[in-house]
Amino acid sequence: MSTNTHKASNETPAVRKRVALLDDHTMMRGGVKVFIDSLPDFECCWEAADCKTALEKVESDMPDILLVDITLPDRNGLEFIKDVHSVHPDLVMMVISMHDEAYYAHRALKAGAKGYMMKNMGYDLYEAALRKVASGGSWLSDAVSEQILKAYTSGSKPRMEGGLDALTDREFEIFQMMGDGRGTHEIAESLRISPKTVDVHRMNIRTKMKLEDGAAVTRFAIRWVESRKLGQG
Repeated sequence: MSTNTHKASNETPAVRKRVALLDDHTMMRGGVKVFIDSLPDFECCWEAADCKTALEKVESDMPDILLVDITLPDRNGLEFIKDVHSVHPDLVMMVISMHDEAYYAHRALKAGAKGYMMKNMGYDLYEAALRKVASGGSWLSDAVSEQILKAYTSGSKPRMEGGLDALTDREFEIFQMMGDGRGTHEIAESLRISPKTVDVHRMNIRTKMKLEDGAAVTRFAIRWVESRKLGQG
């Protein structure tokens, strides 16, 4: 990364793009903020740990770019993006998540996001992604971009089998966690919701997917996740 040089006092400093961050992990926010502030033409203008706070900040201090995690304590991040996009369609939003991009990229774009960054990406890709969306473009990994492009050029939009398209973003998040072998209490703890709420979501998933019982949902979820890992989905 190039080093900054001192500008002459009569030069007008470049306007920095203001980036906001919605993520409930304090250390993650801190690390991303330090990185953004280290870039000469970007700055982190504010942070939020939940959707309610972020929505208030968007209304009072509109950023140029808003980075949004998917797993948040009060709402699913993709549902938040949908709501904000409907009111502020010009606000550039990008998902930043530990969830596999292959599972969520299409949902993120459909919600109104301009890109998807995995939290384990290198800083060079973080910078490239920020610059791409700041200039009006979109950002996805090469592999996922090719996957989505192939689906559209073949004449059919990307769809999911077994009724998964009918699931809400939170339901799909729980379905994917079930496929990773997580139980109700582990999912509840991760999403910071009650086990009872998880059970309600599981029931809705079963109903929408027309499966006979909860065990059938779990089996389907595990097979689906495994097929994605093997590149078959």
